[in-house]
Amino acid sequence: MTTASAVLVLGASGHLGGEVARRALAAGHRVNATSTTGAPAAPAAPGITWHALDLRDRDAVTDLVERVRPDTVVNTAYRQGDWAVTADGAAHAALAAAATGARLVHVSSDAVFSGAAPAYPETALPDPVNPYGAAKAAAETAIRALHPNAVIARTSLILGDGGSVHERRVHDLASGAAVGALFTDDVRCPVHVGDLADALLELAACDRTGVHHLAGPDALSRHDLGVLIARRDGLDPDRLPRGRRAVSGPPGPLDVRLDCTATRAVLRTRLRGAHAFLAPR
Repeated sequence: MTTASAVLVLGASGHLGGEVARRALAAGHRVNATSTTGAPAAPAAPGITWHALDLRDRDAVTDLVERVRPDTVVNTAYRQGDWAVTADGAAHAALAAAATGARLVHVSSDAVFSGAAPAYPETALPDPVNPYGAAKAAAETAIRALHPNAVIARTSLILGDGGSVHERRVHDLASGAAVGALFTDDVRCPVHVGDLADALLELAACDRTGVHHLAGPDALSRHDLGVLIARRDGLDPDRLPRGRRAVSGPPGPLDVRLDCTATRAVLRTRLRGAHAFLAPR
């Protein structure tokens, strides 16, 4: 991805996709972005061209990529509980990118793993235990077949400076605006949305291919993560209810730790741990 190249961000109305689009624009790239409505969830940065796109529609995906002719496609789109968006949509993106010679960076998830292993390096094979993980794993399989030179970037819980669903949930639970619990047995390796966006763009700009793991170095339960968020934001962490996913569900992997050693060795971008990016302001 050279200076002033064309970047197409799929799912750019989401938390990560919007950050990728903004940072690509700031780096001097021509940025096209998609959402289901053709408009961002929040006011868009001037200079981003928006398109309505249903990833489930293979012909629509092909037509858009042929019209935009991006140098790079970054696919951040997914929808929990919707196989057609998460799996089929990824295949449509891979097919269209390969047909036009565009580089593809696809965002996958630690949900492709069961949590049975102590940690998962990039060479680990998916063994999903719920429908979302299965959809993400199917997307990876399709991409490998359709676009062998693509980057598949697995990540974990994505947080920002207050803009993520995880942070909003902590605020709602601490204020009593929501009911529920933060699980003490559900462990992930959170990553900051800005660090992740930079890492994705760095991978887009190099000639690396295959699976890369992009997550923070700190493994934390959702409750421990909530405590860090509460302390940063001046909330009372004692108001955060505890629970165990193994007891109450929903079904899914419990302790999933992405081993990012191989990817960190080749990236300039630093992926900070949650203790660092959630330190009190």
